Amino acid sequence: MLNGTHVELPAMLMAREARAAAQEACRHAHPGCALISFGLNIPGPVKTNDDLRRLFDDGLSSIEACLNKLEFPVVQKLEHHASTGDEAILAVDGDANAIKAAATKLEETHPLGRLFDIDVLDESGNKLSRAVPRRCLLCGEQAQVCARSRRHSVEDLTNRINEMLLEYLQR
Repeated sequence: MLNGTHVELPAMLMAREARAAAQEACRHAHPGCALISFGLNIPGPVKTNDDLRRLFDDGLSSIEACLNKLEFPVVQKLEHHASTGDEAILAVDGDANAIKAAATKLEETHPLGRLFDIDVLDESGNKLSRAVPRRCLLCGEQAQVCARSRRHSVEDLTNRINEMLLEYLQR
């Protein structure tokens, strides 16, 4: 399932710089708004394909439903779809801390929320942190520790993601 165009590190670094520039431009266009930067946590060289795009679209719809429920209007939505991954930036008229709490809950309750990467930036551009660190897909330890130490192979991680995607898409 994680078949598709392989992406090299230079392209990922350029995408990160472009995302930061887009966030900054959106922040300046909408002062006082919080920003949501959404993508998927997908290890390995393939960052998007039809199945991952469907997951991205489901995740974005879920985020918008959460914001609707909180009555926080989206004043601008930018989407970017490239081989480096699917991304969205939303400028939201609402409290950044409440948005972060809702985003964290979504990441923890959606069947594939563990694959969501929902960053929330306050009106000053500061990225808000999760109260509880993410858990590893494979062993349940803190994900950052496993990633930093390269405890698990990319193949093992992508195999687990493939299993999760297959189960989700068959529902």
